Amino acid sequence: MSVAVSVVLPAYNEEGTIEETVQTSLDTLASFLPDGSYEVIVAEDGCDDATPEIADRMAAANDRVRHVHSEQRLGRGRALEYAFRRANGDTLVYYDTDLATDMSHLEELVESVRSGEYDVATGSRWLPGAVVDRPIKRSVPSRGFNGLVRLLLGSELKDHQCGFKAFDRTVLLSLLDDIEDEHWFWDTELLVTAQKRGHRIKEFPVEWEPVGDTKVDLVRDVFGMGSQILRCWWAFSVQPRISRPVTIAGGVVMVALALFLMNHYIDFEEAFAHIQGADPLLLGIASAVYLCSWPLRGIRYRDILAEQGYTEDAWFLTGAVFISQTGNLVIPARIGDAVRAYVLKMRRNIPYTSGFASLAIERVFDLLTITALSGIVFATLAMTSIDVGKLFSATAGSGAQEGHTALVVAAGVAVAAVVVTIGIVLSARAETNIGRTLITRLSSDSYADYMASMFERFAGDIQTVTNSPRSFLKVGVSSTAIWVLDVVTALLVFGAFGIETVSFVTFVSVGFFAVCVGNLSKVLPLSPNGVGLYEAAFAFIVTVFTPVPGSMALAAAVVDHFIKNVATMAGGVISTWVLNVSLTTAVQESREIQASESD
Repeated sequence: MSVAVSVVLPAYNEEGTIEETVQTSLDTLASFLPDGSYEVIVAEDGCDDATPEIADRMAAANDRVRHVHSEQRLGRGRALEYAFRRANGDTLVYYDTDLATDMSHLEELVESVRSGEYDVATGSRWLPGAVVDRPIKRSVPSRGFNGLVRLLLGSELKDHQCGFKAFDRTVLLSLLDDIEDEHWFWDTELLVTAQKRGHRIKEFPVEWEPVGDTKVDLVRDVFGMGSQILRCWWAFSVQPRISRPVTIAGGVVMVALALFLMNHYIDFEEAFAHIQGADPLLLGIASAVYLCSWPLRGIRYRDILAEQGYTEDAWFLTGAVFISQTGNLVIPARIGDAVRAYVLKMRRNIPYTSGFASLAIERVFDLLTITALSGIVFATLAMTSIDVGKLFSATAGSGAQEGHTALVVAAGVAVAAVVVTIGIVLSARAETNIGRTLITRLSSDSYADYMASMFERFAGDIQTVTNSPRSFLKVGVSSTAIWVLDVVTALLVFGAFGIETVSFVTFVSVGFFAVCVGNLSKVLPLSPNGVGLYEAAFAFIVTVFTPVPGSMALAAAVVDHFIKNVATMAGGVISTWVLNVSLTTAVQESREIQASESD
């Protein structure tokens, strides 16, 4: 059917109001449009009440009413898009079903676009002339949100979220493919994108009265809206300016910054002095051994993603791991861990949820492997003539306080790793979804349903690997190989200092334990890549269990960590160049939890 105007009403569980809203819409449209030139579409978004049945009945009784049904919850934005693509009109309109905006403005809204004078029209509650009955608990968050959109996204509009908008069909369809949000931020992103492309937009004051109560919603307003403003700011203002030369320059700057930050925690003059006296052959072999662990990381990551249904090249994934670990060296709080999800999304279109889930799987296996290795070695030490009690009673000497701090952190991380693993197993077997329960307790908004579904997908990806004995064993074996090579690297570095006062068995067992505890202690984001904590844990354990002087033990730990960090940074810079990924972009993008990401 050919019509001039299509009005879309987004409906989610509106059984109490939808019939009256549709009839009011029909009556208002009939007051200024010829009969047969308009249609009203109920965009019913996977409702679980009587809304679908009511919409079907109205559509059967009146050929000007249509019901567009979604089997699953799409979110407000995607439900509108789904209906707009199926609408027949040349002018496409939507407004909220609560009719908060006075319907006397509908003619101005429609005719502004239908006349061809404007491409987009939107009502505004903040322009002079608007009549708004809005309590302060609504007005303050609204003004804050719109102010941020104008400041960060360069919008010239006063009100981006008034649910009262009209579009030229051709213009709207040209914009939809580039709109990423699928819920409450959808129309804001649409308006900003339309302005960026030079479309004509009319904003006019309306009379608006809220229906029902409201409150600031943690999930929707803070996590949802805030992250989407930042995402759009980066996409519109920063990302277009990033070229290959800028990427390379950014990588160099990041390496320089990493070295500066490392120097803040470690006296590199002392490290270089000890390097001069160390055996260069053993240091070279140690570097080669450590580099061998990186392809294994790529292979392990390939196996994890394969269990999630993604087939990727191990060399590409090795580069992605290099980039993310370089981010950890540069920025505290282990921001680099999330960079990998960004790289996978930008280069292989793997959803953020799957990227974060694969990262979580890797981290769980890393922590479990290190915890198991350290536990086995500690038990072995306890069964020998070595007095393990000295580890807890030592209070004097260089680095004792820092060593105890590192031990406490390592023990806490080890316990947390075991608890998290048990939690994953239990949640996989639970009849109720724990994540959904927690999220819905934080939020009463329908946006929480979408966030909960994202969490379910995330947890499902993790459980896919951890619940499969074959994949669990496969990833576990590669994790063990990776960390054994890490320990061997440290032992070779330790041996390069000519330590002759320690037996081979003690040297290997104590060194093994020191490296494992050092790696556990640096998990918490207390410094870039744990620089300082690792050295403290390593040196403390060695000096407690062996006659090696504290200065030599510290030097060995410094050189070991130095070799590993330099190798990581070199691999990260090469990978950013080969994959053409800006680390600065990746770090910023990875800060944003992509609340509206869809596959």
